[in-house]
Amino acid sequence: MSARTAPSPASSVPAARFLAAYDALLARWPVPVEALTVRTAHGTTRINACGPRDGRPLVLLHGGGATSALWFANAAAWAGAGHRVLAVDLIGDPGRSVHDGAALDGVPGLLGWLDAVLDGLDVPGADFCGHSYGGWIALEYALHAPDRVGRLALLDPTQCFAGFRPGYLLRVLPLFLPGRTPARARAYLDGESGGGPRLDPDWRELYALGYAGFPASRVVTGPRPSPERLRTLAAPVLTLLAGRSRAHDPVRVAEAARHALPSAEVAILPDVAHHALPMAGAPEVNRRVLDFLSQG
Repeated sequence: MSARTAPSPASSVPAARFLAAYDALLARWPVPVEALTVRTAHGTTRINACGPRDGRPLVLLHGGGATSALWFANAAAWAGAGHRVLAVDLIGDPGRSVHDGAALDGVPGLLGWLDAVLDGLDVPGADFCGHSYGGWIALEYALHAPDRVGRLALLDPTQCFAGFRPGYLLRVLPLFLPGRTPARARAYLDGESGGGPRLDPDWRELYALGYAGFPASRVVTGPRPSPERLRTLAAPVLTLLAGRSRAHDPVRVAEAARHALPSAEVAILPDVAHHALPMAGAPEVNRRVLDFLSQG
């Protein structure tokens, strides 16, 4: 595998502003948070942990650019119910993980990195909850390592059961053009809110600062799992969709999820947008996820 050398997250003023915003949002978690790190061949992974150390592990995977600080409205409810919450900063993404080792080299490398993180945490098996891109990673991981995934909660997951809206791809294109600025990221998030509840302002700013000033690796993506692969899925699945999602058609995604996984629980939460689902939709999301996890 090829090596990758990344600048230190604190080596520039924009990155330092981002990390200050990250720490400020993490300080809003209403429970004590333990900062864990795991060294893998790809670099150092940060995990924000809370809840009883002997509780059933619940691994949280955030969406692209969102950071694990995203879960400020959810972690306390899940930890308070007895789960050991392990919120991971994706390697190579804005956050406190540092990708200064080997390249991920595609989807197998990404899943191997997650294997190594769980090994480093001494977690042989866990429940998983992923939002957006993190939902796709969680689903792929459940297919990759079925013995390590108990129950699987997907929050408005992208590229799992249906594709993006064509219009969404056009709207997101400017994010990949030169001249990355916080204003561009803010405009994108505001446009994607879909007229629903406003995004949390602290998280919105964290996302914008990370987009503009934080060193990041090329995003590892892959195709949607085929119907044949989905039929091999062993883990029970809960899929919660944002009724105002502009990333994809939630009705179409719900139909596709029910068709692919007839035993899965699928629900659409109205009046909440894609990025805001874990935050603005927290009361309903927290309740439904806890009910789902308790079935195990």
